[in-house]
Amino acid sequence: MPIDVDVNAVRQPRTLPLRQVLPAILRDPVSAVLQIGRESGGDVVRVNLGPFRPYLITHPDHLQHVLRGNSANYRRDGVLWKPLHRLFGESVMADGPAWEESRRVLQPVFTAKNVEALAARMAEAAGEGIDELAAPARSGLPIDVPSAMARIVNRVVMRIFFGDKISMADAQRLAPAFDAVGTSVIFRYLLPFVPYRVPLPGDRAFGNAVRTIDDVVIPLVDRHKDKPGDGDDIVSVLCRAAGSAGGGPDAARWVRDNLVAMLATATETTAGALTWLWPLLQAHPEVAASLRQEIGHVVGNGPVRPAHLAALPYTKQVVQELLRLFPVGWLFPRMVVEPEVLGGVLLKKGETIVISPFITHRMEAFWERPEEFDPGRFSGRRSSGRHRYAYFPFGGGPHQCLGMHVFMLEAQLIIAGILSRFDLLSCTPEVATPQMGASLRPRQRVEITLRPLPRT
Repeated sequence: MPIDVDVNAVRQPRTLPLRQVLPAILRDPVSAVLQIGRESGGDVVRVNLGPFRPYLITHPDHLQHVLRGNSANYRRDGVLWKPLHRLFGESVMADGPAWEESRRVLQPVFTAKNVEALAARMAEAAGEGIDELAAPARSGLPIDVPSAMARIVNRVVMRIFFGDKISMADAQRLAPAFDAVGTSVIFRYLLPFVPYRVPLPGDRAFGNAVRTIDDVVIPLVDRHKDKPGDGDDIVSVLCRAAGSAGGGPDAARWVRDNLVAMLATATETTAGALTWLWPLLQAHPEVAASLRQEIGHVVGNGPVRPAHLAALPYTKQVVQELLRLFPVGWLFPRMVVEPEVLGGVLLKKGETIVISPFITHRMEAFWERPEEFDPGRFSGRRSSGRHRYAYFPFGGGPHQCLGMHVFMLEAQLIIAGILSRFDLLSCTPEVATPQMGASLRPRQRVEITLRPLPRT
């Protein structure tokens, strides 16, 4: 049902002019998008980008309607989806029948119950990845954070969800390829109306990255599509589903598309999100002290076990606040299927709306001191009464991220695992600023120096 039904109440949307928007977006896209959201005040506004004029949706009431109440009317389609569709194809990152079938097949792997059953193995794999930090920590050498987080996350994901069917050597090839995809699509996002026959900066890097990904994934599919086995890993689950549907080239492509989608969302985005933590802890020593105190009291300096997590509420709040400031999916579009009035504005068929947790999470209308890193805002007392869609780092409704339980569990295990064994001596830079891409990543190189904690 439409959110508004009184056609007499339809108003002309406020449109932000091209002369105001375009220079700011070209200068600093992330800051410009954030400023546009703040200027909207929660209203549905139109952004004039010349031939492309999307609507920006920021109010939690409107977001709830789009993502859940009438989600079928807002599809993953349109010009802003083209860059990702070139990578993910007809997968769980698409829409329509392909998405429905992909989600039906994959959802059992990512239920909270199944993820919790895998928690002990996740903790063991994370611990092995954290072991690799010991040598540079003893030597006082700086550690490149994105690379370190990627290695730890890859070890967990490859073992638990891919059944070690992807080697760590191949996983290490995939990490920079996914990173290149994330940065190379910037100009396609900024200039979505430019046809693909017109080359833009980043197109060649995107193509090279996709070829690297396919060099790993397509042989994997070929090896297992006819003999998937009875395992519960993602490769086996997808290959069995494709085989029961009759197999063939289309089925193999469907498996490839979904494997690429799950690899990207389970590895690159998780490692990217954890990268933001260390500058925030450096800039907020009081948060770092509270986090260390809780982890030291509960875990000591031994290995982190899943049973510890229930006694680490502040650690969970740190992860939640991290995702408020730097959500994994920071901006995503939808295309209107049928005309509908939203927030008093008539949205016509085929028009694009843009949703951004990054914007809504930082609006003063919905958050007190939104720019401040304050994990305590997610305590039970302070969370009470908050609108469900004022905070939606994993999206919402039918398209809510399948891997949200994995991320929350994995992030807590990794953070507690590192800080139970090492003291954070320093991080550079102290304040990291985001640059635009498929996911938000620091503009600066992020390095930390750790010191081993004494064993007791």
